[in-house]
Amino acid sequence: MASLVVWCMAVGISYVSVYDHNGIFKRNNSRLMDEILKQQQELLGLDCSKYAVEFANHDKTGQVLNCQSTLKVLSPEDGKADIVKAAQNFCQLVAQQQRTHSDLDVNMLDNLLSSTNGFPDPDLVLKFGPVDSTLGFLPWHIRLTEI
Repeated sequence: MASLVVWCMAVGISYVSVYDHNGIFKRNNSRLMDEILKQQQELLGLDCSKYAVEFANHDKTGQVLNCQSTLKVLSPEDGKADIVKAAQNFCQLVAQQQRTHSDLDVNMLDNLLSSTNGFPDPDLVLKFGPVDSTLGFLPWHIRLTEI
């Protein structure tokens, strides 16, 4: 996994999302960061100073080394949190009379979801494991994605 992130950085991929159904990577993101730095040194050698990675998270307290590549680790709870934030934002707009309840449609929800996570939809999904499924991956993140 860390090697994949490092190679993405090396070829200029700015945003990498990792979906972990069990939340293991999210609970151990400092260990993941250490492994990424180790793989970066091993795979890129002296070139590694050109590349840096940032962990993105909802609290904006992620470990930041530079902003060339951003890694977002996702788990099932993220989808629920994004929907709750989008609903809260919409309710706030209605309360401030900037929107009405009838303004809520698919496009509005899409805009609200995009604004809450601040991360682009993936262009490509690489799936590992024997099950041919994107089970649990946030559906609004993969609607235009190649799998």
